[in-house]
Amino acid sequence: MSAINESVTNMIQRQRENAQEAPKPTDERVRKISPWRVLLDRPELGSIAGTILVFVFFAITAGDSGMFALDGVINWAKVAAYLGILAVGACLLMIAGEFDLSIGSMIGFAGVVVAIPPMYMGWPLWASVIAAFGVCMALGWLNGYLVMRTKLPSFIVTLAFMFVLRGLTLVLSTTFANSTIVSGVGSKFDESPVVSALFSGTTLHGVFTFLASHGIIESFPNGEPVVGGIPKVLLWWIALAVVAGFVLARTRFGNWIYTVGGDANAAKNVGVPVRRVKISLFVLTAFCACLFGVLQVAEFGSAASDRGLQKEFEAIIAVVIGGTLLTGGFGSVIGACFGAIIFGVVQIGISYTNIDSDWYRVFLGGMLLIAVLFNHYIRSRAASTK
Repeated sequence: MSAINESVTNMIQRQRENAQEAPKPTDERVRKISPWRVLLDRPELGSIAGTILVFVFFAITAGDSGMFALDGVINWAKVAAYLGILAVGACLLMIAGEFDLSIGSMIGFAGVVVAIPPMYMGWPLWASVIAAFGVCMALGWLNGYLVMRTKLPSFIVTLAFMFVLRGLTLVLSTTFANSTIVSGVGSKFDESPVVSALFSGTTLHGVFTFLASHGIIESFPNGEPVVGGIPKVLLWWIALAVVAGFVLARTRFGNWIYTVGGDANAAKNVGVPVRRVKISLFVLTAFCACLFGVLQVAEFGSAASDRGLQKEFEAIIAVVIGGTLLTGGFGSVIGACFGAIIFGVVQIGISYTNIDSDWYRVFLGGMLLIAVLFNHYIRSRAASTK
């Protein structure tokens, strides 16, 4: 009996040893992804590479011209920040599979709405600023509602609003100011400290004065720093980019944006509120356009009916350069911001070189074509390796 028990025990022991030596079955769904594949899957890859190339180009052609001095950096950073504000809103909307061609016209419209009430109706400036944001965001809601209600392409609906808003801006400015420019608004910002603190001038002036007094940054003969502080537009851009990037990458709403842009019908079938997501993004783009308009009125002290001309196309180009697909469902806020930086560096950098500024538009068109081809290549490579 003991011999039988010993035999059974040995058999069980051998089975355990064989089980330990046998290779474990692998799950094909879990596999290691190479760093190159991870890099290819990043939408901002092309824009980062393009930014590096642009910086290298201007470092060679304009490196000793002052372009990369502190005042030069602030100059092109402001241009990038203005466009970056639009690009943040346009990026989220394009990831969701829609376009808004009215944001350029809405910039001029918002500026006129801010300027006319305090200049000709006796409104306080803060009330006109709130009214401008309210009206623009309501128009953004209307854009989104019409797109979702009629099922028309957003390209057509917002194209109509582009002309409507540009016409309204011209009518309002000529009716009240008898001109296409409403001037004198700068004094109203001086009388409204809260609005001025939010939208006008620069910040951290004391820090820059301290740096200039110790010779760390350049100063004028009277001791004042050449750069008086960080422009408010830069702070707004950074704040919007951080919030939008966090929402897109870390929240359920961000997942909804990607899902809606990838396949709206499938998203609706799994319970994603497609209509609410898209309409809210149209409202966001309108908010960004109004913010752009208010900041420009604060900077120049006037509103003009031609402000924002073709900015809708520049925003789309910046977003596409940033890696967002025209078909939706893929993109990143970081990439859109790098696309805006490319714009700012090129637009200001050309003036520091001997290159004719007329080549700026040629460069934009070339960058758009290269970005689209590059994005198509990257997505094709990524899909073929899956």
